[in-house]
Amino acid sequence: MRCVGLAKVPIVDEETCIGCALCTTICPATFEMQADAKSHVKNPAGDPEAKIQEAIDACPVKAIAWKQ
Repeated sequence: MRCVGLAKVPIVDEETCIGCALCTTICPATFEMQADAKSHVKNPAGDPEAKIQEAIDACPVKAIAWKQ
């Protein structure tokens, strides 16, 4: 997904994701759980950058990062 104008875009490493859904709790407008029980980015600009960083920091397996 390409987002024009965003300095940083969150990405989820689906192989690392354990499906805990913590990121969707913190940033429901950015992340969503899909049928494969993994988190996916649904809207890279859905939540403020600081909240997305909170979700990145909270991920227990460090499956979320910034793509720059």
